[in-house]
Amino acid sequence: MKSHWRKVKEFLSKKVNVVELTRSLVGSNHTVRRRRVSFTIAVISLGAKLAKIDGRVTRLEIRAFREIFQIPPEEKKNAARVFDYASKNPVGYEYYALEIRKLLGHGSPLLKDILEGLIYIANADGEISFPERRFLIRVNAIFGLPRRQFRQSLNYYAVGNSIDPYTVLGVSRDMPLSEIKKVWRELVMQFHPDALKARGIPREAVRVSELQLSRFNQAWRVIQEDKKFDAIT
Repeated sequence: MKSHWRKVKEFLSKKVNVVELTRSLVGSNHTVRRRRVSFTIAVISLGAKLAKIDGRVTRLEIRAFREIFQIPPEEKKNAARVFDYASKNPVGYEYYALEIRKLLGHGSPLLKDILEGLIYIANADGEISFPERRFLIRVNAIFGLPRRQFRQSLNYYAVGNSIDPYTVLGVSRDMPLSEIKKVWRELVMQFHPDALKARGIPREAVRVSELQLSRFNQAWRVIQEDKKFDAIT
């Protein structure tokens, strides 16, 4: 069976319009291969639109995209062609966001993972500009994700990864350490590699969840130290 990247390459070699490609794939029978092709193209296109939203695509943004949505080395040229096309065509980013939501389904945990990746890319140059923030707010609305959760993620990057660890885990300071540990363990299980496979996360997007897991573990370590300090003061 052909890999989904080989299928992408075939469409590109025929100079098929990327919008027509995603539309035809989503509209046809949803085989795993077709869904992966369409998902891959839509995610790359959405990332390209974000990188271009404030007028120019920087190397830092491209590097951040490659770090988050990991592309096999042998497929980087094909991914670059999709990225370049999407950054120049007049189709709005809302189209690609809608296609991703359609592919994954309402309420899919992967929607939050993708948004986290987009926030990471937007912050690649050290700050999230107004056009980028507006872009992210709109995509969050299209994905149907909670606004509070979105603001939390946005603040995490806005303050240089120094957001309150209790906020990262979604717990209160007055909760017993044992209860906080339960929440932390549930989050770790949710973002464990085996859980990611069960959620159907493509290899190109798994790095986002790995970053999430790292954030949860770091927050848990800080909270443990904080509680120990409180106990001796």
